Amino acid sequence: MHPSASTFLKASEEKAADLQHRQTINYNIGKYNAAVVGGKKQFSDIMTARERAKNTKWRAIEQLDKYLEDFESNFIKRGGKVIWAETAEQALAEIHAICKAKNCKTVVKSKSMATEEIHLNDFLAKHNIESVETDLGEYIQQLDEEPPYHIVTPAMHKSKEDVAKLFAEKLGTDPTLTPEQLTLVARDTLRAKYTQAEIGITGANFIIADIGGIAITENEGNARLTTSFPKTHIALVGLEKVLPSMNDLALFWPLLATFGTGQQITSYNTIITGPRQEGETDGPDEMYVIILDNGRTNILQDVEAREALYCIRCGSCLNACPVYKNIGGHSYATTYSGPIGSVITPYLKGLDNYMHLSYASSLCGNCTEVCPVRINLHELLLHNRHKAVEEHFTSGGEKLAWYGWKQASLHRSLMNVSGGKMKNFVIKRLFAGAWGAERALPIFADKSFNQLWKERRK
Repeated sequence: MHPSASTFLKASEEKAADLQHRQTINYNIGKYNAAVVGGKKQFSDIMTARERAKNTKWRAIEQLDKYLEDFESNFIKRGGKVIWAETAEQALAEIHAICKAKNCKTVVKSKSMATEEIHLNDFLAKHNIESVETDLGEYIQQLDEEPPYHIVTPAMHKSKEDVAKLFAEKLGTDPTLTPEQLTLVARDTLRAKYTQAEIGITGANFIIADIGGIAITENEGNARLTTSFPKTHIALVGLEKVLPSMNDLALFWPLLATFGTGQQITSYNTIITGPRQEGETDGPDEMYVIILDNGRTNILQDVEAREALYCIRCGSCLNACPVYKNIGGHSYATTYSGPIGSVITPYLKGLDNYMHLSYASSLCGNCTEVCPVRINLHELLLHNRHKAVEEHFTSGGEKLAWYGWKQASLHRSLMNVSGGKMKNFVIKRLFAGAWGAERALPIFADKSFNQLWKERRK
């Protein structure tokens, strides 16, 4: 077993037994589920909307080279600069070069899982550059020195009491502050950082090809401050985020809001098409968009797995997944957790190291059911399992076990030869540790139903 797989199993077992964690997660996801019902009411035909969104992303991904080049040419026309980064190391080097050129000491960040993917904060810290998360959830996680727990709600696993205690320890505040008071503390602390920072770094929800812009949707307004106060704005965006036209936002923004947070539309929706133009009072002097590959073309190359690139990072599959709700986001030890993370991480970080995530699923299909762009997530998990076998990443013992199971399933006489005692012995020997530590093992009867039926019918 690969070390990352054994670590995953250990962390999962510990978290699944943490009843306080389960209570907090179920409470927060319960509130999300109730809100989504209201958000969906804005659609007269939700299934048609989802199907149109999937078709739009299909068109975008199938012609990805064309739309990305369209974006680049249109963005450059308005004074923006586009950088192509094939790996995380290239992206980090480009960001460091920009920081060095601007003599940057402080960076403010907002709305970017891609920066988590390349571990930007740790990289900047090594170069003595302060990097401050400005989204409240990300800021809480940064104070606690933890990675995000969830794609959309990074601090979902924390209760309001947890946050109050954290602020008291890190910022010296009263441990009895209410969530509203804690938010005001964070706002006052972060506002000073916007005016100090030389560079603002964001991600983007979408790349808009026909106008050469990026679209950002948020509820706190931090992304707008991050892109307006500093004189330089860097957007780090995965290459799969492209949409063919600005008109597509009329569908994708409501879908993202509904499936992401249960809203009809989020509070702030911004389209940025470059640095500040002549006559404009707001915006940065310079703007860079770094288009990140970092393994995404591995997904693109696999025709069956390609639809995973349709993902709009709403997080709905995480909220629906029974495995995620029991083991939590940190157990995955990856940037992208839950069903979508289990699908894409083996392509981004290597199938040999992360194939175990493809088995972290009950294959109930609930993730596919709730996906706003109708990605067949549970089928893609099966596809990854198949790839792991085909590329010989499974052990000889596992292959032998499955061969034995296949032969027994194909030959009823073999099943009947091994009586209940033999079956119970095998189950205890092979599965007592993995299955029986927290659950009772199944007990086989002395005779199978098939044997009893034959005896009765004679």
